[in-house]
Amino acid sequence: MVTLGETLGLVLSGDAGPLRVGTPARLSFAGAESTVAIGLARLGHSCAWIGRVGDDDFGRMISMQLRAEGVDAHVIIDGEAPTALMTRQQRTADRTAVQYWRAGSAGSRLSWADVPVDVPGGADVLHVTGITPALSPAAADTVARAVTVAREQGATVSFDVNYRSALWTKQEAASTLTPIAEQADVVFAGPAELELVGGRALLAAGVSELVVKDGAAGARVVTAEGERFGDALAVSVVDPVGAGDGFVAGYLSARLDRLSVDECLARAAVVGAFCVSTTGDWEGLPRRRELSLLGADDNVSR
Repeated sequence: MVTLGETLGLVLSGDAGPLRVGTPARLSFAGAESTVAIGLARLGHSCAWIGRVGDDDFGRMISMQLRAEGVDAHVIIDGEAPTALMTRQQRTADRTAVQYWRAGSAGSRLSWADVPVDVPGGADVLHVTGITPALSPAAADTVARAVTVAREQGATVSFDVNYRSALWTKQEAASTLTPIAEQADVVFAGPAELELVGGRALLAAGVSELVVKDGAAGARVVTAEGERFGDALAVSVVDPVGAGDGFVAGYLSARLDRLSVDECLARAAVVGAFCVSTTGDWEGLPRRRELSLLGADDNVSR
């Protein structure tokens, strides 16, 4: 699996409440594409991530940790722009607030010249999201070209709509993302996101699987033959962020293993459940040997 996009430095508050002097926090990183890459790598698949980071501590953290996770990180170090930053605070016990500082970031300067053409061309799966095209015209062009190359080489194209209202309007997103969705083999989206890029009409455009993620309500896969449903797992929610990307990693992992749609949904639900029941976007992603852990009768594994 090959993916490309922006990964940001992350400041994560440790206590519920506003950020103030003395608020405990920890440093990490976050990015939809890199989370999927780590998720697949932990499940035993070969993964590559392409992106830009700044010549700074967050950039070095991201580069080192991705490689430590077994991801083939094609990292461009940009000496003229910083690594993007996000803060995430548990504003109340039930509400998470996220802020971004990514305008003019290294990741937003991603261009086709940064992409080793043989990487997306040699992939079994190219995974892209709707976040990267929102960052800049050059980043949008890079995603479009990568999709074209992957299709020409016979790779499966996976696309997660991942609409971010902080980056652009729905109208702007729809005009840019719909052509990408129409070229994909598998489209992941929430119910509203799916309508943003054409809904079920994507099947007529050639998309083989519409995977609709609906949180605790479960998920469904819509194909030309009909629909298949999968339940979410009942777990204690610790941190809801990253669950959708974990779900994608689980689904693509099962698909690479040539499992059935029902089995893809089941693995996706398990990986998503690991994400929501642990802290961090990617830190709690499971290894393959742990996939059966959440189905065990005993809550203590000995």
